[in-house]
Amino acid sequence: MKLVIQRVKHASVEVEGKIISNIGNGLLIFVGISAEDDGTQIGWLAKKAVELRIFEDKENKMNLSLKDVSGELLLVSQFTLYGSCKKGRRPDFLEAARPDKAENMYLEFAEALKQNGIIPKLGKFGEHMNISLLNDGPVTMILEK
Repeated sequence: MKLVIQRVKHASVEVEGKIISNIGNGLLIFVGISAEDDGTQIGWLAKKAVELRIFEDKENKMNLSLKDVSGELLLVSQFTLYGSCKKGRRPDFLEAARPDKAENMYLEFAEALKQNGIIPKLGKFGEHMNISLLNDGPVTMILEK
């Protein structure tokens, strides 16, 4: 699994012209599921994501977690995180999990976030989504396990 975590002032997901999820201050997490993933990494990644100290304290040091700042979380599935651009000009997605497996693991990851004290708002799996965000910093981290 691969996570792209962005600290945001706000973010939203739009599907077919309608906003289906939005958050204020917090994290936008794009999650990619690989064909090789077996779910054993879900717990570690969920805990790590909500405990990452990437929010600033009173001295402007990244010292606070999402929980510490009572932030929100928007979770969006993104198979293109496993796109390979090694050959040719068009990426291949052979490393990405098939949709049924990826959707199940995406939902398991959302549940693991809940078990770590954060109830995520979700994108719509398998749909074309327009994502709007105001990146705060910018702060973008990549977690992989």
